[in-house]
Amino acid sequence: MDTHLSSIGNALSAVPGLLKRMRGYALQNASKFKGVADPKNILGKILGEFPGCRSKVSETMALLSGIVKEVNSLSLEQQEAELSSGFPDLKETKKGPEKKELPRLRIGDTVPVFRFGPSPSGPMHIGHSLVLSLNATYAKEYSGRLILRLEDTNPTNIDPSAYESLPENGQWLTGNLITEVIIQSDRMELYYSKALEILEKGFSYTCTCSAEQFRDYAGKLEECPCRNKNPSANVKDWHRMLTDMPEGGAVMRFKTDMKHPNPAMRDFPLFRICEDAHPRQGKKYRVWPLMNFAVAVDDPELGVTHALRAKDHADNAKRQELIYGAMHWKVPQTMFVGRINFTEMDLSTSSTRKKIEAGEYSGWDDVRLPFLNALRRRGYQPEAFRRYALEVGLSLADKTVSNNDFFKAIDSFNREVIEPRAKRYFFIDNPVEITVAGAPKQAVELDLHPSNMKGGRKFITHSGFLLAQEDIDLIKRLRPGTLIRLMDCINLTVKEDKYSFDSVDYEKFKTSNGKILHWLPSDDAANIAVEVLMPDGTVRSGIGESGIDDLEEGVIVQLERFGFCKLDKKTPGKAVFCYGHK
Repeated sequence: MDTHLSSIGNALSAVPGLLKRMRGYALQNASKFKGVADPKNILGKILGEFPGCRSKVSETMALLSGIVKEVNSLSLEQQEAELSSGFPDLKETKKGPEKKELPRLRIGDTVPVFRFGPSPSGPMHIGHSLVLSLNATYAKEYSGRLILRLEDTNPTNIDPSAYESLPENGQWLTGNLITEVIIQSDRMELYYSKALEILEKGFSYTCTCSAEQFRDYAGKLEECPCRNKNPSANVKDWHRMLTDMPEGGAVMRFKTDMKHPNPAMRDFPLFRICEDAHPRQGKKYRVWPLMNFAVAVDDPELGVTHALRAKDHADNAKRQELIYGAMHWKVPQTMFVGRINFTEMDLSTSSTRKKIEAGEYSGWDDVRLPFLNALRRRGYQPEAFRRYALEVGLSLADKTVSNNDFFKAIDSFNREVIEPRAKRYFFIDNPVEITVAGAPKQAVELDLHPSNMKGGRKFITHSGFLLAQEDIDLIKRLRPGTLIRLMDCINLTVKEDKYSFDSVDYEKFKTSNGKILHWLPSDDAANIAVEVLMPDGTVRSGIGESGIDDLEEGVIVQLERFGFCKLDKKTPGKAVFCYGHK
């Protein structure tokens, strides 16, 4: 302790246990606030527990501030360790996250069936993860079934790789809760039979008006002349659509009310002609159902009891209800969730696919992208996305979420999942070699995890060390003579760019206002080259400790004071990580 603090301590020496209690409360406060204690948050506890200090508030605060500085110079792991060993009565039991619950459902005696229907225009992105996670939560809570339905009846907007990636991502995200995968383009004969049925019953008609002509009728609240054809004429035109009618020559429309106050409800289309080759079906079909008809057929056919969807599908839900009512099909219980507008993130599969094809991105798992392939590659876990979905819940309110706000939340949830099992390793970014004059040769062993994996990281150190360039820059800004500790190794001082050994005594460092840095021995031939792919597309290069060479690809570790990273690729003498988050 410096002279100033010692004099204050002498003035308050009549208060037994005060200094120890101050340190304990400082460690407790630092543990609560990510390693940074604030004396203003502690003073009240000290004055309450030691009434004799109330007449010396300024002196007490000065002494407390000095102790807080000492505590804040420690790493969070060191603070936690000292709090646990030296002040167990002050270590607060961390409360588990508040359990969020979704609204109760009307289930009855039936086994509920939920469905999620993405278009295979690309893999899942963070928007998909929200709705699918909510469906999965309900399916798990009610022991129901969960269907993943690939809605691929638009041949012009399909990425063939999505037939594999969507089910794979879906099972990963839900914890293997998906019980069935349905591909709509494999059900075309069913849609055709239902189309014929709805035509024969007079609930729909084939319309040969151009889009502009029909739009004009709808705007005037007038019926299209095609609407008055009898069912047999409509069936005849339907078969022409299937064979030789040109693309754009006709659509099938559902009969509603052309004076409906909502223009979206006025004789909306059910089928159209599209002669583009389908990635899965080729040229086998030329008449394709639009989403509302395919969904209206599938939900009752598959026994779907609950349809949870984004609020912007509200009009589609009303269209489907009209079809259900006409055909006397059972209507699923429908629930909506408000739209989340993720700003500063491009979730468009179409535009992203073009950028991939142009070489701007390396693929759907490029670490810069907000798609699940990329986020999984960076080490995000499915539990984090499910927690985020529960936080959002079934609110109907639309939200705007920035890139920063989304990742702040998802990082916090992910950290809770991976921190207890992520081993620690040193990574020296942009390394600089230094020589510490007088440093002894010694064996040093560090913990793989401060809480549950003691020891396991062994080093032989002497006078040569590698420090990160940013730490070298930090040292240059420190007051000459400031004590610096190489984590769990030695204390040193710096004067005029010369590094000198001071001691190995951690207790001495604790009473200083120094800095702790991570390091590697510069002469260890087992050190390994490391690259870290960052979310902004940059690459951080440096040296990692030898233990990294024993890791398997796919493992998530914490690179000390750098962040959680996932081992992406390993070759002899080199490891490439993808950065996750702090």
